[in-house]
Amino acid sequence: MAKVKVFRQELKFAHPAITSRGIYRSRNVWFLVYYPQDDSAVHHIGEIAPLYDLSPEYHPGFEEEIISCAQSMEEISPATLLQDCRASSIRFALDCISRQNQSLPHAPFDEVPIPVNGLIWMGTKEQMTARMKEKLQAGFRCIKLKIGGIDFEEELSILQELRNLAGTDITIRLDANGAWQDYDTAMKRLEALAPFGIHSIEQPVLAGLTETSAKVCRQSPVPIALDEELIGIWSKQEREVLLATIRPQYLVLKPTLHGGLSGAEEWIRLAKQYAAGYWVTSALESNVGLRALAEWILPTRPLLAQGLGTGDLYLNNMPRNHRLHKGYFYLVSHSPYSVSDLKGSLPVYG
Repeated sequence: MAKVKVFRQELKFAHPAITSRGIYRSRNVWFLVYYPQDDSAVHHIGEIAPLYDLSPEYHPGFEEEIISCAQSMEEISPATLLQDCRASSIRFALDCISRQNQSLPHAPFDEVPIPVNGLIWMGTKEQMTARMKEKLQAGFRCIKLKIGGIDFEEELSILQELRNLAGTDITIRLDANGAWQDYDTAMKRLEALAPFGIHSIEQPVLAGLTETSAKVCRQSPVPIALDEELIGIWSKQEREVLLATIRPQYLVLKPTLHGGLSGAEEWIRLAKQYAAGYWVTSALESNVGLRALAEWILPTRPLLAQGLGTGDLYLNNMPRNHRLHKGYFYLVSHSPYSVSDLKGSLPVYG
């Protein structure tokens, strides 16, 4: 019989994380610790990290739902539970545990770099310019900026500053987090952004405005990537209809929000079918979830920059077992996280 424990941790941001949706100063994550045999020390960890303003499953009683899942795992395998689970953040944890439990072979971590973008959070022009300089000095060749939360003319000025600093040698991605709600506003701003040579912009139109997004994708001078639009779309048929209708140029896949690793893999298959590019992005997970994403990405040897975090987002993160060097992410330890790494987490079950 298996044994399961659940831990909760409030992660505190080193600096307020500002998006067009609001400001994050802290967030809760949970860890499922799964012992395949209750008399063995061998265990696997999966992180559950829903976002309160994006994850449909996040509600005041969500912790009870996690505990119920943990109780079921003591009788039913994680792989079996996945079949009926409709909470993406829980699916991500179950996927991670299930794959660890299968003892899949590890990639040669120290030999496989993952190209990543350097993320510039919203702030004042001075703050964002300073952050851009830091990322460029660190060797990042792909810079991603959050936009849509401050004056648009100020954002254009920041983009001009970035081009002045780096010339045309770097790739610029933007993320609007659904900041624009009508076609005319979106197109006017996309046309203003186009001269800066933008690689892509994530979710310029508010999720759910399917026809508007489809029209923007057809007419935009900047390639469009879908992100929030993919949340809560479960059936293969619904996913196909969405991609066939909107026809985005890219998908930005976040397993915590898009159906776990297995859900993201289904999106990848459909992206290829509809000739859309894709990359994977973390969704503010701790270093535990970040490692799981990196292990999943590694075998694909991606050429496009991925959106993995740096591990520096929180003041009280788990120990880091990766390194960043000149815009590449490397895993540096073959040892998975263990329950001893969850110091500071509060046990809530088991």
